[in-house]
Amino acid sequence: MTQVADPHGALSRESLRHPDSYKWTLHPEDVIPMWIADMDFPVAPPIVAALQERLTRSLGYAQLSGDPVLKAALREHLAGHGLHGLSDEGIAFLPGVVPGIYAAVHALTTPGEAVVTMTPVYHPFHLSITDLGRRVAGVPLRDTETGYEINFAALDAASRGSRLLLLCHPHNPTGRVWSAEELSRLRELAVARDLFVVSDELHADLRYTGAPFEAFAADPKVRSRTLTLTGPCKAYNTAGLGIGAMVGHNEKLVARVRGAAGGLMGHESALSVTMWQAALREGGPWLRETLAYLRGNRDFLSSYLHEHLPWVRFHPAQSTYLAWLDLRAHPHAGDIQNFLLKEAKVAVHNGPLFAPEPQKPQYQGFVRLNFATSRSILEEALNRMRDALNGAM
Repeated sequence: MTQVADPHGALSRESLRHPDSYKWTLHPEDVIPMWIADMDFPVAPPIVAALQERLTRSLGYAQLSGDPVLKAALREHLAGHGLHGLSDEGIAFLPGVVPGIYAAVHALTTPGEAVVTMTPVYHPFHLSITDLGRRVAGVPLRDTETGYEINFAALDAASRGSRLLLLCHPHNPTGRVWSAEELSRLRELAVARDLFVVSDELHADLRYTGAPFEAFAADPKVRSRTLTLTGPCKAYNTAGLGIGAMVGHNEKLVARVRGAAGGLMGHESALSVTMWQAALREGGPWLRETLAYLRGNRDFLSSYLHEHLPWVRFHPAQSTYLAWLDLRAHPHAGDIQNFLLKEAKVAVHNGPLFAPEPQKPQYQGFVRLNFATSRSILEEALNRMRDALNGAM
């Protein structure tokens, strides 16, 4: 492979393996962790500076009714996604995006009902449904030569009798950014089947497409039935400072879902508010540089697979720093996660995690790999995988 200058070359495995990191301490020291979705890169300097400055002031109760400075900054940011005209009452802060998914399932459906989503999908989607006693109507995406696509006929059939669609946009784990045409067809389906839609748009600011992001609720015809979930943790690598937001143009719907969780959900912290303010105010240059590096890692990964592991099926992500790899052609596909952990000393997420119980077998042999690390660590992990996988063919 061609050697390139690596601005993150100082990110050694030794420096990353500190006791505060779940990602780097779950497995033994000789394992390279490529699983959980956070980046190995340092936090943006403007965020660090803002947090340090915030510690010079009181850490008493902050703006528990919703910080007005953050609301104003978020409203401006989301207008760039097509979510114009959000009111203060249309923005509710959360301790994270996942609690918002659970709250929506709890508030908008009843036990025993079917909730629609597309699989494979970020596991809290189907877990929120089953944990709350609902049924997963999981519609598998189609794997085509050009990438993953929505099976609209199956989605329409699954939506009959359901009241809620959980949408992942951009999609985790496949990395798809749904196109304008796909979004239009999804909106038509939502209206025709009278569905509420919860659109998790957490990865919206990690796009490689170059085009402006179009939120699902950018079209006014679905705004009254849609809640959008967002947050800074993926784009700015701040998962340890939990915060998210549920936004919508239907203020009563926002209040209904947020209120259904009541005190069970908790609230955002003072430092998480400061972090998000700083990210929106000053984090743009850092994010652009990080995206450029991630794009380079994505392209490096793609070239590496084509050269050294050509039998692996893979579609380069349009967003996220996650790669969804199809290793079903390998003799150890039936235990591929453990094989890679034992033989390559690389930890990845196992494919069946991203599907509800009846569908888990069809995703055995897939893995999700996190490439948000230094180019040198990524190459070392890929070399280990190449040697282990090809050596056992």
